[in-house]
Amino acid sequence: MLILIGLVLIIALTAATAYFVAQEFAYVAVDRGALRQAADGGDRAAARALQVTERLSFMLSGAQLGITVTALLAGYVAEPYLGEGLAALLGSAGVPRAASLSVSVVVALLVATVVQMVLGELAPKNLAITKPVALARWLSRSTLVYLTVAGPLVRVFDAAATRLLRRAGIEPVEELPEGATREDLERIVADARDRGDLDVDTARLLDSGLDFRNLSAGSVMVPRVDVVTVHADEPASRLVQLLPSGHSRFPVIGAGVDDVTGIVSVTDVLTLDPDRRDHTPVRDLAAPPVVVPASAMVAHVLELLRTERRQLAIVADEYGGFAGVISLEDIAEELVGQIRDEDDLPEPGAERQPDGSWLVPGRWRLDQIADATGVRFPADPLYDTISGLMMYRLGRILAQGDHVDLPTEDLAVESLRLTAVSVHRHVAATVHIAVRQLP
Repeated sequence: MLILIGLVLIIALTAATAYFVAQEFAYVAVDRGALRQAADGGDRAAARALQVTERLSFMLSGAQLGITVTALLAGYVAEPYLGEGLAALLGSAGVPRAASLSVSVVVALLVATVVQMVLGELAPKNLAITKPVALARWLSRSTLVYLTVAGPLVRVFDAAATRLLRRAGIEPVEELPEGATREDLERIVADARDRGDLDVDTARLLDSGLDFRNLSAGSVMVPRVDVVTVHADEPASRLVQLLPSGHSRFPVIGAGVDDVTGIVSVTDVLTLDPDRRDHTPVRDLAAPPVVVPASAMVAHVLELLRTERRQLAIVADEYGGFAGVISLEDIAEELVGQIRDEDDLPEPGAERQPDGSWLVPGRWRLDQIADATGVRFPADPLYDTISGLMMYRLGRILAQGDHVDLPTEDLAVESLRLTAVSVHRHVAATVHIAVRQLP
C-alpha cells in the first residue's frame, strides 16, 4: 500500500513539475509576433499568453518556485512512502531490516530522480520548444491564475533577487527584447550559408540588404575627381564629344568647380536639331540639380530620386562644396553587385594572385573588399576606402611602394600587409593585400 501511495504522489508531483517546466520554456521560446497576430484575430488564449509574456521575468520566477517546490516534495515523499514500502516488501522476503532499508531508500530516490528528470524536466522541455505557441495558448489561463495566487510569494523572492542584481550594478528587465538585431540577422545568414541552406549569391544579397540602411551618400558616391563635368557656357555639341566616356548624364558647372548649376543628359542633346548644337549653350538644356548632403542615408537618397523622378543627384560636403554624384545605378549596385551595360567602360576588380594575395582598386570601400576577398579591415569614421586606411595609418599622402602592416582579429592570420602598387593623384590606384598566415 505504501508503494502505491508513494508512486501516486511521485507521479502527481512529477506532473506538477512538468507543468511548470513546460510553462517556463513555452513562454521563453514563443514567437510573440505570432501570438500578437492571433490575438488581433480574436484569439483570447493568445491574448492571455501575451499578458504573460509582458511579465516574463515575474512568470519565470513563479515557474522556478513551482519547479523547486515540487521537485523537493518528490524527493521528500520518496523515502517515507516508496522507501518504507520497498523495505517492508524486502523484509517479508527475509532481507534484514538494515540492509532492506538502505537498498529501498537508494531505489526510491533513484526512481524519483529518473521519473523527475525524464517526465518532469526533459519531456516537457522538448515539448515546449517544439510547440511553443500551442502550449503557451493552452497554459495561458492556468498560468494567470497561478501567478495571481502565488503572486505575493513570488514577489518576495523576485524583489530579493532584483535588489541583489542592482547592488551588483545590473538592472533586471521584465521581458526579453523582441525581434532580432542586425548582428543577429547577419549571424543567421552566415550560418545558413555555411550549412548550405543559402547559396553564396543569395547570402551576399541578404548581407547587402542588411548593410543598405547604414550606407551614406558619401560612401557610395562617385567622387568629384572621377566625375566628368561640362561648363554651362559650352555648346551642346560638347556632350556629343563626351559620348565615349560611357556616361549619359553630366553635372553642369558654372562660375567654379563647386558651382553645380544643373544636370544635362545626352538624350537632351540628341533630340536637339544638329544645326543648333554648336549654338545652344549647355545651360539651356540643363535641369535643376537634386542636391543631397554626403551624410544623407542612401535609403533617403533613393526615395528622393524616386519622388523627383531623377536618375542622378549631386552630393555636397559639409562646406557646400561639390563632393561627387550618386545615381540610381550606384544605389542598385550596393544591393545586387556590379551592373554592367554596353556603355560602361571596363573597371578593375579584385584579382587573386598565385601566392594567395590580392590586387584590389585603391578606391574600393573596405566592405567591398571584404565581400570580394573575405579579408576584413579595422573600420573608422575617418576613412572609407583601403587607400584612405593607408593614408590614415601613414599620416600622409601615398607614394608608390608605400606599405602598411595591420593587426587582425582572425586567429589564423598573423598580420596583413598593404602595399600601394600604383598611385594616381596622391591616392592608391591599386593596392596589394598580403595575408600572412600563422605557422
